[in-house]
Amino acid sequence: MNGKVEVQTYEEKYRAPALSKGLDILELLASESDGLSQIAIAKELGRNTSEIFRMLMVLCQRGYVEQREDDDRYFLTTKMFEVAHRHPPIRRLTSISGEVMQRLANEVNQSMHLAIIHSGKVLVIAQVDCPDNNITAVRLGAQINIYETASGRVLAAWMDPAARDALLQEAGLEDEEKYQAFLADLPKVREAGFCESQSLTIGGVLNLSAPIFDFSGKVVAALTIPFIQRLSGTSIVSVDECRERLVALSADISRRLGAGAGN
Repeated sequence: MNGKVEVQTYEEKYRAPALSKGLDILELLASESDGLSQIAIAKELGRNTSEIFRMLMVLCQRGYVEQREDDDRYFLTTKMFEVAHRHPPIRRLTSISGEVMQRLANEVNQSMHLAIIHSGKVLVIAQVDCPDNNITAVRLGAQINIYETASGRVLAAWMDPAARDALLQEAGLEDEEKYQAFLADLPKVREAGFCESQSLTIGGVLNLSAPIFDFSGKVVAALTIPFIQRLSGTSIVSVDECRERLVALSADISRRLGAGAGN
């Protein structure tokens, strides 16, 4: 023995190439709304088409990926979203929120959605529609730029500086003006206890968003109403009343999650 000690990194010691390739494909397709061909996937990942083909076949067999017949592009199914919802915290949050969200949506005649932070974006995990013929809704499972949402402001406003900085780094580069406006809004949102702002994506929509806290006092979700004023006269509740009831519902869901217990 020469006394030389070999030091292995975590990555070198625990390697699973096939698993890594599968995850690379899933992460790539997650950012491609229109899907990608086998050749395009191989090119993006720097791998040959034969090894990508084998991985795609397994992912298709397991139901995580589908191939579109008309152009042979591969795209993600909703299975990853469904699997994520089996995770106890999300399942508990949606089970507690679903019925009361629908009840409030019916009473104020406005749609609403529930969102969390996921991979630096706002992820919509629940969506309910009101009974009106004309609605403004956000697609269930949508992943949205945090800088463009009231939900993103609510989810970030109560974070400590280190967590907020990590979130913004994960969210990626943004237009400087939009970035600074986002940061400037956070203290105001926290002081008010909610976010009320004109939509940055759809004209005429006023976003109302309130935080949901867990037992540790951490904001775990944002409950949001994209408020619209209908000219037909079916907007039966004012903005002020709608906001008050949204904040009250968020507080009620927070209490059911254990927020404030023992304080």
